[in-house]
Parts: sequence; structure tokens; C-alpha cells
Amino acid sequence: ATAAVEARDLVKRFGSLTAVDRIGFEVRPGECFGFLGPNGAGKTSTMKMVHCASPVTEGTLRVLGMDVRTSAREIKRRLGVVPQETNLDPDLPVRRNLLTYARYFDLPRAVAEERADRLLEFMELSGRAKSRIDELSGGMKRRLLVARALIHQPRILILDEPTTGLDPQARHLIWQRLRQLKREGVTLLLTTHYMEEAAQLCERIVVMDRGKVLVQGNPGELVEGEVGREVVELRLDEADEAYVRAHVPGDDFRMERSGDTLYLYTERALEIMGRLKGAGVGRLLYRPATLEDLFLKLTGKELRE
Repeated sequence: ATAAVEARDLVKRFGSLTAVDRIGFEVRPGECFGFLGPNGAGKTSTMKMVHCASPVTEGTLRVLGMDVRTSAREIKRRLGVVPQETNLDPDLPVRRNLLTYARYFDLPRAVAEERADRLLEFMELSGRAKSRIDELSGGMKRRLLVARALIHQPRILILDEPTTGLDPQARHLIWQRLRQLKREGVTLLLTTHYMEEAAQLCERIVVMDRGKVLVQGNPGELVEGEVGREVVELRLDEADEAYVRAHVPGDDFRMERSGDTLYLYTERALEIMGRLKGAGVGRLLYRPATLEDLFLKLTGKELRE
């Protein structure tokens, strides 16, 4: 089948700044594909090129088999976009926001009304149909943005950090709805800073930094291949690292420090935990390796502004 999105040697420049630097990726129909990376990595710039909000500088970018340079109007008719910012119309009540947006796609009024009611129910907003936008919580506004993006039944849904700032209940509700959309055949493109979100939703991801793709593939396979399966965290001073090494023989693990925490990446975490406890080392934490470990290994632990 034709790829939902295909990029080859894709470049985006803003003057002398190269925001996207010759990246390539392919999104399969019906999957959730995630873009991870620190601030300024090029994720949002990439997404804006995909939904034809920003022109391509160089390279090839095709969406649903169409070139973004020559078929922007047709592509936009087949995409739904949930932006980072909340850009709902504050002068219109909830349901009217959906009906007004439907007019951009020339939907007959009866069709738009039926879809608006169905989407409000889908996103658990039926009781808020007549509410003003400023009466909604942050989670309700995000759910309404998703409903608005679905009013014309797009084949691809683009979500730029869809659950930022939401409480766990709202986040999990949006995840449930996105998984349902995926089961119905909608292709999802997602950027997020929540590693758990990517793990919950994405079949495949790319990790970007400074405009380049560092790795791409299945999240679980990338974590195991790049980090390992298990992590031991120790809260101890740098002076005690030699003591730890003396009680953990072998070279089949990796040690890394960040602040007051020493991380041991290994395939034999329980054995190492036993040795360290026997040597009197306290403040130990054992856990499976996660996408966050992969993210920090590839992009660094220093703070990005």
C-alpha cells in the first residue's frame, strides 16, 4: 500500500537556521507514528511541512501519495490537525465551534450536525455543547480540539503534543480515544514530550535532535537495543563510584551519572542489586528500562531551553 507519509532528504531552513536537516521516514497507513526530541529538535517544523502549513526547503515529502508542493489543497482536505496551542473560537459555544469548522470542508449542514453530536459524545463533551470556551477546563479544550480535527473524517490525524498540561484522567481518556481511532483505520502522527504517551500509542517512533533523526523503529526494540532491559539507580556521591565498581565485576553493564544519581544499565540488575546490598550500599532502585532512558541517552541529560 502507498505510504501515508513519505519523506526523503527533507530539509527546512529559516534563514541561516536549519531546523530539519535531511531526514527520512515513512509512516504506514493505520499506524501511530511518534516524533520525540527535546525542544528545538525539529519535530514541529516537520509536522508543519506534513500538513502543508510550512513550505519544504529541500527534499521530497509525499502525503497519501501526493506531493506537498503541488497538492497542498487536496492533502489538507484529508488531514486533521490538533495544534499545540488552543485556537478554538472563544466567541462561539462548543457545538458551534464544530459546525463552523465543518463549513471549511463544505459539509452539508445535516451531516455536520450529526457528526458534531457524535464527536461530542465520543469525546465525552455532550453535556457541554452549549458552554462557552472559557468555561471549559484544559482537558475539555484539548478534547474539543480533537473532535474539531475529526469533523471531516480525515485519513490522517496530526497531533502536536496533544496532552501537554493535562491531568492523568484527561490524558488517559484522550489515549483511549486515539487508540479507538487507530483501530478504525485512522493514521496518527504524534509529537510528545511524554515518553509514556509514546509507549502507549506508537508502533514506531523517531528520536530527533538538532534537526536530525538519531534512531527510528519500534519503541520497545529501540529501548532494548540501545539501553538494555533493566536499570539500577543509586543515590550516591561521585567518590563512591569506585566502591560500586569494586563490588560489581564484569564489563556487561554501563554506568552513567546525572546529578546525584548513578545509573547502571544491565541485563543482570537483580544480581547487581544483591551484590550492592550485601556490600552495604543503600538507596537502590530497580526498574525496567524505558523510552525516557533511550531519550536521555541519545539527546543528553542537560537542560534545554
